[in-house]
Amino acid sequence: MRYGKITSVLSAAAAAAMLLSPAALASGTEVATEKEQNFGDAGKITFCLDWTPNTNHTGIFVAQEKGYYKDAGLDVEVVQPPENGAVQMCASGQAQFAVDAQDTITGAWTQENPFPVTAVAAILQHNTSGIMSRKGEGLDRPKGLEGHTYSTWDLPTEQAMIKYVVEKDGGDFDKVKMIPNDITDEPAALAAKQTDAIWVFYGWGYLNSEVEGVPCDFFYFKDIEPSFDYYTPIIIANNDFLKNHADAAKAFMKATAKGYEYAVEHPDEAAQILIDSDNTGSLKGSEELVKKSQAYMADQYIADAASWGVIDADRWNAFYKWLYDNKLIEKDLTGTGFTNDYLPQ
Repeated sequence: MRYGKITSVLSAAAAAAMLLSPAALASGTEVATEKEQNFGDAGKITFCLDWTPNTNHTGIFVAQEKGYYKDAGLDVEVVQPPENGAVQMCASGQAQFAVDAQDTITGAWTQENPFPVTAVAAILQHNTSGIMSRKGEGLDRPKGLEGHTYSTWDLPTEQAMIKYVVEKDGGDFDKVKMIPNDITDEPAALAAKQTDAIWVFYGWGYLNSEVEGVPCDFFYFKDIEPSFDYYTPIIIANNDFLKNHADAAKAFMKATAKGYEYAVEHPDEAAQILIDSDNTGSLKGSEELVKKSQAYMADQYIADAASWGVIDADRWNAFYKWLYDNKLIEKDLTGTGFTNDYLPQ
């Protein structure tokens, strides 16, 4: 619930008596405000990002800057991922929460001893990634990749998805030339013809092409194959923390949701908070891109969901079913790995 001013005509004395009534004391949950909660050591939370600060993370920094975490009785530290990644840090308990994505976390759950982490929120409601190419060269659809270079990370799932959409569109995947992806500035690489096609997120890579003045085409994976509308990025949590400190976990998610809701309503102000909060220097000189990206993301955080963070079981399962059916994973992950139980009710 949100706590506002008391607008009742009751006198202060009557209101105080009501709050201290046996019924109110028995219920407990409606008496204490978020500021009065004390979680002890469980209130000291480390949140590990998956990358340097960007508009996927804005709600986290808003919640920190606006005091939402502090008001909830939490002391939150946001850190950069270690060399072995955010998931490993979260699984080991060095971080209680972290950022990853449904596709990249798959390996953590398919090994013999699955990592003890659970997805607790979707940062974005839909997969906003796709293929970007120079405008007007026919690569605005998967079949157009025939006879062109594609910059690959050489990951099995990545290449399987590319192969699938090309062939679904009637193309010949064998005619797509794979080259290593060592690109840091996608629009510049396309402009210099270092490559013909790159996998990017619309809200950052494609919008950067507009900022840099490089005309580009783009198609979403989710528009070609519905099962590719998976969740990326997501917030994951350490399972022991969820089990042993459920109230603190729920308080964290409630404050985080509030941060993203603010970013939806105030994208320009939220973008500035992100810029000011970046202590890595990675956003320096990219202020125009951040503002442009934040305006786009404001419509993506909640999109068509009932509220921020909700993970739809059917869409979650559809992607893992595709991976399993195509023998990209040996364990059926449908129905596992996520929960909505810690989101604000």
